[in-house]
Amino acid sequence: MAAAAAVLASIAPSAWAQAAPRETTPAVEAPTLEAQADRTAAFDIPALPLAQALTAFGRQSGLQIAVDTAAAAGKASPGISGAMTYDEALRRLLAGTGLTYQFTSASAVTVGGMAGSGSAVQLDPVRVQASLPPPQATIDNLPPPYAGRLVAKGGQVGLLGERDFMDTPFNQSSYTSKLMQDQQTRNVGDVVANDPSVRNVWSAVGYTQPLMIRGFAFNNNDTAFGGLYGVVPPLMVSTDYLERVEILKGPAAMLNGMPPFGSVGGGINLIPKRAPEEELNRVTTSYVSNGQFGGNLDIARRFGDDKSIGVRFNGTYRNGNTPVDRQTQEVGAAVFGLDFRGEHTRLSFDFGYQTQTFNSPLRPTYVAAGVPVPAPPGGRANWFQPWTYMNNNDLFGAVHAEQDITDNWTVYGALGGRWSRFSSLSGFATITSANGNLTDAPFNFPGWTNTNTEEVGVRGHVDIGPIRHALALSGTRVLLESGQLFPVLVSIPSNLYQPTFIAKPFVPALNPPKTSSIELSSLGLADVISVFDERIQFIVGGRLQRVQIGNYSNITGLATSYYDQAALSPTVGFIVKPLQNVSLYGNYIEGLQQGPTAPAGTQNSGQTFAPAKSKQVELGGKVDFGQFASTLSLFQIEQPFGVTDPTTAIFSVGGTQRNQGIEWMIFGEPLPGFRPLGGVTLLNAIQLNTNSSLTNNKIATGVPAVQLNLGTEWDAPFLRGLTFSGRVIYTSLQYLDAANTQSIPDWTRFDAGVRYTFERKDGKPVSVRFNVENLFDANYWSAASSSFGLSMGAPRTFLVSLASEF
Repeated sequence: MAAAAAVLASIAPSAWAQAAPRETTPAVEAPTLEAQADRTAAFDIPALPLAQALTAFGRQSGLQIAVDTAAAAGKASPGISGAMTYDEALRRLLAGTGLTYQFTSASAVTVGGMAGSGSAVQLDPVRVQASLPPPQATIDNLPPPYAGRLVAKGGQVGLLGERDFMDTPFNQSSYTSKLMQDQQTRNVGDVVANDPSVRNVWSAVGYTQPLMIRGFAFNNNDTAFGGLYGVVPPLMVSTDYLERVEILKGPAAMLNGMPPFGSVGGGINLIPKRAPEEELNRVTTSYVSNGQFGGNLDIARRFGDDKSIGVRFNGTYRNGNTPVDRQTQEVGAAVFGLDFRGEHTRLSFDFGYQTQTFNSPLRPTYVAAGVPVPAPPGGRANWFQPWTYMNNNDLFGAVHAEQDITDNWTVYGALGGRWSRFSSLSGFATITSANGNLTDAPFNFPGWTNTNTEEVGVRGHVDIGPIRHALALSGTRVLLESGQLFPVLVSIPSNLYQPTFIAKPFVPALNPPKTSSIELSSLGLADVISVFDERIQFIVGGRLQRVQIGNYSNITGLATSYYDQAALSPTVGFIVKPLQNVSLYGNYIEGLQQGPTAPAGTQNSGQTFAPAKSKQVELGGKVDFGQFASTLSLFQIEQPFGVTDPTTAIFSVGGTQRNQGIEWMIFGEPLPGFRPLGGVTLLNAIQLNTNSSLTNNKIATGVPAVQLNLGTEWDAPFLRGLTFSGRVIYTSLQYLDAANTQSIPDWTRFDAGVRYTFERKDGKPVSVRFNVENLFDANYWSAASSSFGLSMGAPRTFLVSLASEF
């Protein structure tokens, strides 16, 4: 019989492919092999043909795996997930195959033969080897999924790079593409429904998803893409082309630079999909009630003898009725992702187009002062005019590059941009009486935005005696230029429960000139100082930020105001690991916003103030049991705001919103087939020094005291591939006004789902998914905020999809 072809898949400092004569493996001392077998790592390997599963094991363990392909042919592996020893991982991967394995050196394993034969496998001399990037890299260095594959073991922490969650002195959640696929998420707003620190403050069925993180507003324009601001579409981002959604809780000016619109409660970073090791051809068809059909095409390939070049395409299209009356949505997206991974050079390029047309959208609905908040009209109700709409088109792209100058030091650069055009006939409604009477004021709202963003930096480490310094230096620049007009078309008396509709008025064509520009430039420096094998870590850093903002007349085009200020944002933090699986941490970090300008009518009218600094102090702990983890955070964030002294009429930045909170989260797979995810956030948000007895020491607008999101998945033991899921979301009372005279009651939403995955005769998986959001069709106002008024919760919504690989 001809000798079996052998594939040696490994992870090593360099990439190479060569042929060589067979060699006799030198003897290796038994204690060395035993120690290697007992090493522990986190694995995430789905059910695959055996050769592919062992290739994935080689990449994730760093071992050279020699496979007798003749013996492995036609065999499949059930896959593994979670932290375990190399020995246990191999036993699980080979379960039921009749094959055995043998450690032949401290870095190599052979697989083949029949169990119990004790014979070594003679291999043909064909070797294929890929390269792992150094730890300071961010390209092709994505932290693996944690046990259960719903969240990842870490994420990108700004200029600190990719870090394991146990080595991060902040609270961060990183949600995976598997979670997004199984929950049939359509946008980032659907993903954050798993996080107790985040709330959506726009009506749930809508064309955009502004959020609240830790009780502070998060502007969609502050979402990063691969660490870059100003790239992704600002209103809605389809999750079909995303590998991860990373949420960092708390301010992050030192880590990422000031976000364009100054969000301080946290940050969101989106990681695009990359081509996996094996080729991928997946088609998904979907349905969302009440009549929205769609599909997604996901294709990926890697090229070259060492698979150094990757190409991935994601195409999405959905169109039809939403669950809300007289409302339709059309969404299309096409995104290409390219990457190159060389021995010392890594590149990535993403280019995409996304379009959305939303007819009769639900818009912000305010309540006049002194008017009680009326009861919600029902999740399917629509009190806006049927001829209103929102259309937006976004062309975006980003390039990232890394070059290793030594094994320990890497220089990097990135640039990106976005071209956005939108057109809207829509407005705001103001409720004027307790019976639901309101005034609807639609306006003609065309606009555009052009952005470009750049980052350069260097990251690496140096050991000085027993002390390691992990250093990072980063320079960033973001420029956003935009123009918009929004003249009111008509004022319409109507009612929340029995709306009045009128004929579409005449809408003149408008060409908005440039009306604003935002330019942010910064220089950041950080040092992570660690001792005792990183059991104790200290983080120090700072960022010098310049903020330049211009406003221009929409008639003459001349500048009407200009803001140019700078600020230094320091950060300190620590990590202490009293046990290997216990991490205690703390941080002081700041956020930045444009400083206010004293308004007309004050004694110091026109005075501009330096960028406002929000300050966070946080302490927390994390425990990793290997298959299951829990985190606990205690934090305080103080955000300043402008107030006018009623006696002197002098405007100053003297007010403060102080949010104190406790966050608790769990994730993982503590029992086989049982995967909990979620937690609870307790918030105490108070307004201080407001210069008004009506609002001083009152609860901040739109911040609930309790936010709970708790979900779980359960694999049915009686049928392989069948999984049930459920989730509960609870939000306590929220105040609509600063004086705490208007409020919405607490609400609870239940979700449920079931999916079944099986293999066709050719071994390709097929997945059928069915999810129900708001299972009991609860009727509730989901959010109340000073910026967007009342937000309507979604009605019961059915989601069905069929995904098949070929």
